[in-house]
Amino acid sequence: MIVKMKKLTLLCTRSSREQTLESLRELGVLHLQHVAPPEGEGLEEARNLFAHLQRVVEILPKHPYAKPSGKAPHETVDIVWTLIHRRQAVSEQLEMLDLQIRHTEPLGDFSPETVRDLQAKGVSVLLYKAPLKAVFPAPEDVKLVELSRDRSSVYFAWIGRGEWTIDAEEVALPSTSLAKMKTKQASLQVALEKIGEDIVGFAGDHDSVAHLADEAEDHIQYLEARNGMGQAEEVTYLRGFFPAEQEKGLRDLAGTQGWAVLVEEPSDDDDVPTLLRNPKWVSPIKAVFDMIGVIPGYKELDVSALFLVFLSIFFAFLIGDAGYGLLFIGLTLFGKMKTKGNVTAKPALNLLLLMSSCCVVFGMLTGNYFGIALESLPAPLAGLSSDYLTGKSSEGWNSDLAANHVMFICFAIGTLHLTLAHGWNLIRKINSWAALTDLGWLCSTWALFSVVLQMVLYMELPAWIVAAQMPLLGLGIFLIIISLVLTKSYFGLVTLALDIINNFVDIISYVRLYAVGAASLAIAQAFNGMAMDIGFSGIGSIGAAFILFAGHGLNIILGAMGVMVHGIRLNTLEFSGHAGVEWAGIHFNPFSKRAGWKERVARESHE
Repeated sequence: MIVKMKKLTLLCTRSSREQTLESLRELGVLHLQHVAPPEGEGLEEARNLFAHLQRVVEILPKHPYAKPSGKAPHETVDIVWTLIHRRQAVSEQLEMLDLQIRHTEPLGDFSPETVRDLQAKGVSVLLYKAPLKAVFPAPEDVKLVELSRDRSSVYFAWIGRGEWTIDAEEVALPSTSLAKMKTKQASLQVALEKIGEDIVGFAGDHDSVAHLADEAEDHIQYLEARNGMGQAEEVTYLRGFFPAEQEKGLRDLAGTQGWAVLVEEPSDDDDVPTLLRNPKWVSPIKAVFDMIGVIPGYKELDVSALFLVFLSIFFAFLIGDAGYGLLFIGLTLFGKMKTKGNVTAKPALNLLLLMSSCCVVFGMLTGNYFGIALESLPAPLAGLSSDYLTGKSSEGWNSDLAANHVMFICFAIGTLHLTLAHGWNLIRKINSWAALTDLGWLCSTWALFSVVLQMVLYMELPAWIVAAQMPLLGLGIFLIIISLVLTKSYFGLVTLALDIINNFVDIISYVRLYAVGAASLAIAQAFNGMAMDIGFSGIGSIGAAFILFAGHGLNIILGAMGVMVHGIRLNTLEFSGHAGVEWAGIHFNPFSKRAGWKERVARESHE
């Protein structure tokens, strides 16, 4: 659920400003809303220092068993920065040298000093590059020596006395020989590797430098809070938002510190931050929200539970393979074992475990195990499949009938998904005329669902359903129009026809669950067929095994991309569009010590 927030305005004397901020930071429940632009008074220097430290944290490898160097964190930072600059300088030298080598290689390995000696004695040696078909007749006193050629050009030397001009691109004489360049290149590469080893030697200091960076970030936040306060003569003031259940603690602290405080309900114009606090079983969805960087607005619906449930269902349809699901479960359990005690990793692992379990169930019902043909499965596994989802009849399995049945379920899931969106909104708006809009869309959605079944699946529906389609759609449109007029949302009348079409398209869009799953099955079967063609006898078994490993690995990667693109999209666009969720929320970011807040968030997610 979205935690209820209250708005705070706090006044204190200018002399107690520092103590006020320290007390608020220690309490750690107030999301500050700056009154003035948080600039000046050391902020630029603090931000530069944080960027400096953050860069070192990024560079230092994190090896849990590496021993600390024994140096102070600041000393480690200075040494690592020196190594970073040295590595950059060596890398730049290597890049320049690589360019010179590529430029010189077509000319061959020779001594530029010898050429300069010849030139000093009156013998001109000029290097040229010309198209392959170009012809340059050399005078009697000139020697033309071809050095090399590639697909488009020929490189040659023009040696003789006197002056001449030819229609070709002159190539500058290198400063040193190719052999010396390659020797220097090897030396620089060794130096670069040594610098890398020196940096790895400070891997044990990663946590201490990271703590230093956290302190620097804390200092930035403190300066922003201080510089962002409003001032009126000897009084300074700040504003912010806090969870409603923290009101007593804030008022008690205000009484102790001598602050004047005003606690209000947030207005419609306030940018209120969002703090999600869900039951333990819903917490895995936090991994998705963090990954895609979204959070519902304070006044929007918290769709976390529905997001989790439907994403797990979508994952099952999009992957659709019990074998893959079992593989994912194994990897998840291994990950849990390797990250035991790391509470920040739990949401993502729990989410993968839930989605993989759903995938196994759906794969069993459809008889899909690594793309093996249903008739080739062992009897116990084939017996676990659903006759409805596999299109089984007395004549065997009918893939076309199975496809229609799966698509029907996809459309039904989509209709249910959109129904929940409008139904939830209807309950929220039940005391306003706006509720009629969602009631109208419910009527429209179910009427269009029956139309989709007829148009896409060619289903023969009962006569009473067919007869009710247009009246139900008409009733929905009528209710929407009445609601838009009563709420004075006249622009909605202009886009109503397009919205009805979009409603129809949104239901159809859920067929992507079937389409992606069917494509995944086809890819798996294609690679299985290629492996079978090679056979599993003799040396060919190695090639067949490689094809199976590479093919199914690629299929899993494509399936994961499908979940990212389609599974998340159906929740964040189709469903959210009907539920009125714009994902315009601001993360609740209380004024507190960074390390303490991170630990608290991780602990709450774990609990």
